[in-house]
Amino acid sequence: MATPAQWIAGARPRTLPNAVVPVMVGTGVAIGEGGFVWWRAVLALLVALSLQIGVNYANDYSDGIRGTDDQRVGPMRLVGSRAATPREVLAAALGCFALAAVLGLILVLVTRAWWVLLVGAAAIAAAWFYTGGKHPYGYRGLGEVAVFVFFGIVPVVGTAYVQTEHLSWAALFASIPVGLLSCSMLVVNNLRDVGTDGRSGKRTLAVLLGAERTRTLYVACQVVPFVVALAMVPITPWAALVLLAVPLAIGPIRAVLGKAVGPALIAVLQQTGKLQMAYGALFAVGLAIVF
Repeated sequence: MATPAQWIAGARPRTLPNAVVPVMVGTGVAIGEGGFVWWRAVLALLVALSLQIGVNYANDYSDGIRGTDDQRVGPMRLVGSRAATPREVLAAALGCFALAAVLGLILVLVTRAWWVLLVGAAAIAAAWFYTGGKHPYGYRGLGEVAVFVFFGIVPVVGTAYVQTEHLSWAALFASIPVGLLSCSMLVVNNLRDVGTDGRSGKRTLAVLLGAERTRTLYVACQVVPFVVALAMVPITPWAALVLLAVPLAIGPIRAVLGKAVGPALIAVLQQTGKLQMAYGALFAVGLAIVF
């Protein structure tokens, strides 16, 4: 039986910035537009966290039963390490998705935006079919596309919407750098596993592109968010606060361009998460400040 510490490790805490940052930025937009509602922001955060943890357990389950996690460089996996049974991990994933659905339904009821139900259903489906089902799209190089949409555009725009109750161009533009930074987490994770994934038949985007092009993609996902934020400065001057996070991007970019492999990329993943959190907090503050 897996210990509590192993369940926490299996939830992959280092990926949680993917859930937290979009909600922070979406809430920053809501504050800037005068529509901040704290309890709706909290519910949105809980939905995002439930989905992120759910997709991590779902990936653990699906990869584990396929055997793609039998030889790993990165953190332990519950099924692959035999710490928990596939049935237990599947139950944990489904429980997280159910919690996200219930909390999301509350937001739908208070906003009466029934179309949000379809978005929520699509998010849960995307979480499951990333590595689940007979034809997982994560094995076909589409993982980064889904991450950009469901950990960038959807949560940022959605968080702002459930508070302000209107769709915002500011939220849409702000979702672009958030989505790219979320993608950078997946890119470096897949770069670390490119060898084992290729041998096991898991054709991630990193496997399809090759290691060198994947390194270039990672750098682009780190640099473009700063460019987008600067492009927003004429409308939202305080978005320039994100430049304070530039020093945090130097280390991981240097490591990736310096051909870091295997365990060395675990440190890059940690650094990427720190950059993502710092960028998200600064960006949220910048969007919240109005003249």
